[in-house]
Amino acid sequence: MLGCGDLPFDYLEYLVSRLDVPLLYVPGNHDPSISPPDMTWMPLRSELPRPGPEGCINIDGRLIEAYGLRIAGLGGSIRYKEGPNQYSQGQMGRRALRLELSIRLKRVLRGRKLDILVTHAPPFGAAEAKDSAHVGFVAFLRLIRNFRPSLAVHGHIHPYGRLVPERKVGPTRVINVVPSRVVDI
Repeated sequence: MLGCGDLPFDYLEYLVSRLDVPLLYVPGNHDPSISPPDMTWMPLRSELPRPGPEGCINIDGRLIEAYGLRIAGLGGSIRYKEGPNQYSQGQMGRRALRLELSIRLKRVLRGRKLDILVTHAPPFGAAEAKDSAHVGFVAFLRLIRNFRPSLAVHGHIHPYGRLVPERKVGPTRVINVVPSRVVDI
């Protein structure tokens, strides 16, 4: 199961416990920060941020292999207000470049470097964005064009009752999974 951000952590934990399957996720711009706290002050234990949903695997900025698939993730959205998990185009470009280097350095599995790209925001131009907060990241397009994954899934764009059709970037299927989707690979 893949989570594209902005889902309550207790809901993700519930899904993992009920379905007994691995859940890989990236954080969204409405999720709390799961970065280590600044330890220049000693907070009460109850004030420490949660490290993320229990039983789930945060793949933000990482490439993992699961069920014979190579899956990479980048969470967050374009910065449009104060809060965690928001980046400028340049900041996400640097994050994507680090991920790209990691993908290139890992051995190739059956001729493929990447099978699935999981992001919170869409690739630039791959969504019906009405405002600057939802246009997506150019860096995701570069990852898709360089590695040609079979599938790129994202959240962040809420179609409110409409089923958004799949899009294509080259041979890659780009799917908005909000509110949920079952996808065959």
